[in-house]
Amino acid sequence: MEELQIHNFNFQKHDIKSLSAAAFKNYPIVYILHNNRSKPKAYIGQSVQVRNRLNNHLADKEKSVMEKALIIEHKKFNQSATYNIETKLINYFIADQQYELINKSQITQSLTHNYYEKPMYDKEIFESIWNILLNRNIVKNNILEIENRDIFKLSPYKELTESQMDLKEKVLDFCEKYISDNKKSVFFIKGEAGTGKSVILSSILNTLQDLSKDDSSKLYKTENHLLVNHNEVLKVYEDISKSLANLKKKNFLKPTTFVNQSENKKIKSDITLVDEAHLLLSREDKFNNFNFDNHLEKIIEHSKITIIVFDDKQFLKLKSFWSEDMIKTITKKLNFEEYTLTDQFRMRANDDIYTWIDQFANHKEILNFPNYDENYEFKIFENAGEMHQAIKEKNKLHGLSRVVSTFDYTHKKDGADYFIEEPGFKLPWNRTYEKSTWAETPETINEVGSIYTVQGFDLNYVGVILGPSVSYDEENDEVYIITKNYKDSEAFRSSSRGTPHYQLSKAKEDIILNSINILMKRGIRGLYIYASDEKLRQALLKKQGGK
Repeated sequence: MEELQIHNFNFQKHDIKSLSAAAFKNYPIVYILHNNRSKPKAYIGQSVQVRNRLNNHLADKEKSVMEKALIIEHKKFNQSATYNIETKLINYFIADQQYELINKSQITQSLTHNYYEKPMYDKEIFESIWNILLNRNIVKNNILEIENRDIFKLSPYKELTESQMDLKEKVLDFCEKYISDNKKSVFFIKGEAGTGKSVILSSILNTLQDLSKDDSSKLYKTENHLLVNHNEVLKVYEDISKSLANLKKKNFLKPTTFVNQSENKKIKSDITLVDEAHLLLSREDKFNNFNFDNHLEKIIEHSKITIIVFDDKQFLKLKSFWSEDMIKTITKKLNFEEYTLTDQFRMRANDDIYTWIDQFANHKEILNFPNYDENYEFKIFENAGEMHQAIKEKNKLHGLSRVVSTFDYTHKKDGADYFIEEPGFKLPWNRTYEKSTWAETPETINEVGSIYTVQGFDLNYVGVILGPSVSYDEENDEVYIITKNYKDSEAFRSSSRGTPHYQLSKAKEDIILNSINILMKRGIRGLYIYASDEKLRQALLKKQGGK
């Protein structure tokens, strides 16, 4: 008998009864229930008592609509392995987008842990299972396509680390503790780029939605929302809501939409999660239809509990000038708890490479080039065209590899195409797409993205063009920022109620450095850099050549 077998059954009493003689009876298995109606639904589970479990599902109103059952068995299955594979299948099914899943979120005690030979189950066995499902037309996309999708990376079923699960538990406990309190409550989460903030929020919201339907929970009947600042990220969450029955498009809003609808009493929110709170407006902005003092105070006003994630190194506009002190002034009389995320989950780079990027983007220091890392490719290019060609080659091998740039080139919101031109290089840049995210649109391999097309997303390889605002101070051997060369006019738009004048120059420089930090940390497998400024380019090449 082959080690892996997948059995097909009709999901009805007669077929379930026949399982009493099955070889896998009383043995750990994974199963998939699904139907092929106009809006197909599926449920994924694991059990050691498959006949009893399926009979229970058949008696359940929500699951009884299923028509087919697939049972996955393997000689080497154990309960740790079947739970792990169940969770992975849920994530991959969400990203495959063929079914609406009716699974409930896994609660904290179900954390997937390390166990004997886990890498074998994670890779070899799971890939075999997925390929069989692909060949039987149960799923539509291969593993590489799935893993490169943003919907996969932000799935609320992604496996959480111990520290992430600890944070999730603390947030849920906080919500249960203060949901009936008359005083407003804020849970403040700090974390730099790549620390998994968005994944945790996605997981928390999914569990909150399940608890809102559980009449034994303190959070029963709560109305909950997740606020995101970028249209690109909003698209991803809306796609996730199509694959999960307990999430709806209305659960995901932009901050101004949320505030204005709350003011007009069109919605109410008990628990509001705010992704990338460093991008919230810190002042009135009539241009964007926001007519109040700041986003944060209004969001708190219209929520019983507000959960905020914040990174002061990702502030990108003067009208979103925030500091931790400003936030704490707003929240000082509220129920308040704070948590800091430190583990890095995006880049597969060693500490030397992290340090090099941090010193460059945060302190304008150009360190000696880092030691070679077999898991992460770091390279400086003398020619932008050669860098683009290298990114195209990586895209063929791994997918999701793109060129991006600091906002140092003209772009207007008039629907016309604008280009980045460097010697031997000319590509359109900062285009937007209505129905897909920029990086997942195939033709963008021959475009250049901006901070606004990739913030909040992962790439496999990123090629970063440092434009004319990023130069080199030869005397001090450091990066020199020329703010007048930065073309993002919206970023520097200020007012008398905005950033204090004495901080304005530093704030503008920080915006450019923050954008560099974000762009350089997009790549999971590698970072390529081309500097438009001749002095900076030669300085970087010299540092690279010195290794």
